Amino acid sequence: MDNETQHGLARIRSNYSKFSDKEKLIADYILEHPEMIIHYTINQVADELEVAESTVFRFCKRIGFKGYQALKIALAAEIVTPIKDIHEEINDGDSMATVSEKVFHSNSKTLESTLQILDGQAIEQAVRTLLAARKIELYGCGGSAVVALDGYHKFIRSGLSVSTQIDSHMQLMSASQLENQDAAVIISHSGTTKDSLDVLRVLKEKDVKIIAVTNFAKSPLTKEADISLYTVSEETDFRSEAFSSRIAQLSIMDALYTNIMIAMQDRGKRSLERMREAMSLKRL
Repeated sequence: MDNETQHGLARIRSNYSKFSDKEKLIADYILEHPEMIIHYTINQVADELEVAESTVFRFCKRIGFKGYQALKIALAAEIVTPIKDIHEEINDGDSMATVSEKVFHSNSKTLESTLQILDGQAIEQAVRTLLAARKIELYGCGGSAVVALDGYHKFIRSGLSVSTQIDSHMQLMSASQLENQDAAVIISHSGTTKDSLDVLRVLKEKDVKIIAVTNFAKSPLTKEADISLYTVSEETDFRSEAFSSRIAQLSIMDALYTNIMIAMQDRGKRSLERMREAMSLKRL
């Protein structure tokens, strides 16, 4: 399938924080009324928002479409034929093996969708920020805490100074000790979790570099984060968006770790060797 027919709404969400005020005006309108865009001409949209047609056209180009018509086609594909994998339609008569197969297909689709909107420049910025940090702290609440722990399990192999806290009180305490030469990774599917936003406020006061891993571009978290890395997932009858996005969040952490280790070269290899040597004590 042509890339232009996929994920028009996802592209808007993933780039939202980079938009100008006028672009955000157009983005908000499309996100709130995608079904209307399908039937509106570019002139009608421009009149509705009181902007020039050229502004709407440039917005379409900004998010990777050839023009307004290409955006309409993408939105029609998403709305008329919602982006749902047929394998996610689980039926009462499905065997356990069939259900398992559909779960795997759904996870695969989440990864493919996330890859399509992955911002290579944002990944590079995040890697540079983590490599330059005196200390790295990973934050996540609830299900996202599992992703933070997984990130810690990976990054500690690099030899970088990294830590994570699960308890929300401990998270605030650790955040209060960071400084402007440190970096924090906040993992939150919605970007609106109160505990995560409490940590965010403390980090902002300390001028800590903040990397967000989240599914929604328009959220309090992405508004304040220095760098945002986005996932794409959909809610189904059997699991929430947050549950579905976890596989993509884990993959983003994998990508960060792998790029960090490549960038560190011999230093990273030596750290990994020391870790493997220490872990050999656990083997009989």
